Amino acid sequence: MTELTDLTGAGGPADPTEPADPVRFPQSRTCPFHPPTGYDPLRDRRPLARVTLFDGRQVWLVTGHTTARALLVDPRLSTDRTRPGFPAPTARFAAIQDRRRAALLGVDDPEHRTQRRMMIPSFTVRRAGELRPDIQRIVDGRLDAMIAQGPPAELVSAFALPVPSMVICSLLGVPYADHEFFEEQSRRLLRGPEAADTLAARDRLEAYLGDLIDRKRAAPEPGDGILDDLVHQQLRDGTIDRAELISLAVILLVAGHETTANMISLGTYTLLQHPDRLAELRADPALLPAAVEELMRMLSIADGLLRLATEDIEVDGITIRAGDGVAFSTSVINRDASVYPEPDTLDWHRPARHHIAFGFGIHQCLGQNLARAELEIALGSLFERLPGLALAAPPEEIPFKPGDTIQGMLELPVTW
Repeated sequence: MTELTDLTGAGGPADPTEPADPVRFPQSRTCPFHPPTGYDPLRDRRPLARVTLFDGRQVWLVTGHTTARALLVDPRLSTDRTRPGFPAPTARFAAIQDRRRAALLGVDDPEHRTQRRMMIPSFTVRRAGELRPDIQRIVDGRLDAMIAQGPPAELVSAFALPVPSMVICSLLGVPYADHEFFEEQSRRLLRGPEAADTLAARDRLEAYLGDLIDRKRAAPEPGDGILDDLVHQQLRDGTIDRAELISLAVILLVAGHETTANMISLGTYTLLQHPDRLAELRADPALLPAAVEELMRMLSIADGLLRLATEDIEVDGITIRAGDGVAFSTSVINRDASVYPEPDTLDWHRPARHHIAFGFGIHQCLGQNLARAELEIALGSLFERLPGLALAAPPEEIPFKPGDTIQGMLELPVTW
C-alpha cells in the first residue's frame, strides 16, 4: 500500500515523490517461491517506493530490510484497521475492515499489549517444545493414512492442511470434527471471490465461535484448551469481553492453520524443485531448523503487512505524512541483497533468523514458535518416510494461490 513512481528511468532512481507509472500492489507470483516479477523495479528502488492499490489509492511500500525493521517498531504507524484512511489491499479487506477492530493484528497498544499478554504463556518456546510429541503423533497419523492409501496423493488435503488444523484445534479446544466447516469459511474469508463471500464467512466463523464460547462458559468444569482458559479466567474476570474473545478466537483459529498449511505445501514444492538442497537435508537432518528459517525467508507467504501513519515520519530522506498508508512487502524485504547475498538462492548455511516472515516488533507473529515446531516435524517426517517423494504433475501445471492472499499451493499432487 504505497504510491509508486517511475522506477525504470535512466540515469539513476526516480524521485519517489514524483508519481509516474505506478506499480500495482499486490500482484500474483509467476513462480510460487519467488516474488512477482512485477516487483523487480521495487527491488532496485529500496528502501521505499510508491505503489497503487486495487482502488487506485497510492501508498508507501517499504522494501528495504533495515528500514522495515525500524518502521515496524515505530508507534506512529498504527495497525487499527477501523481508522479512517487505513489502506485496503483488496475489495474483500475493505468490506470487513470498518466493521470492528480485529484482535491482536488490528489493535494498537495498550489494548494490543493486554491481549498479547494473555496469550504469551501458550506460545512460548517451552510450550512449543512440550507440544512436539503431540505434533509428531498427528504427523505420523496423516502419513500412515497416506501410505496406506498408496500413491498418488494430493498433499494439501491429505497432509499440509490437516496437520496444522488438528494441532490448532487441540491447542485451542475447538472440535476437529468441525474442521471442514471452519476450513471452508477460512478459505472464503481469505480468498472469497466477492466481498459478500468474505463478509458471510466472517459472520459464520464468529457465530460458530461465539456458540462454542457460550458452551464453554456454561460448562461446570473448563476443558484444557486456550479458549477454555480465556473463558474461565479473562472473560469471567472482565479482562476481555465476549466480542473481543470471539475476534481473538477467529484470528487464532484462521491464522493457526492457514499459514502453516501454506508453508508445508509450498515448502514441500520448493524442496522438490531444489533436489540438491533436498539431498543435503536428507543426508543431515540436523540442518532442518536452519532450512525452515531459510524457507520462511525465501517464501514469505504473508506478503503485505499494513499500517497507517498517525504522525509525520522522516525516514531515509523521505517524509511519510500523517494519514499516509504504508505497506511492507515481506517477499521483497526478505530478498534484500545487502542483508542476504544472492537472495534468490535457497541456502540454509546463511544466517536467516532475522528475516521478517513473521513480522517484527510488537505485532510479530505470536505463534511463530509453534509454527517452527510444526514445520520441522512435518517436513522432516514427510521426506524421511517418503524418500521417493516427487511431483505427480509437471511443475508448471500445479496451481498456486493468487497474490492477494496468503501464498501457497492450491493443490500439490505427489507420488512416491
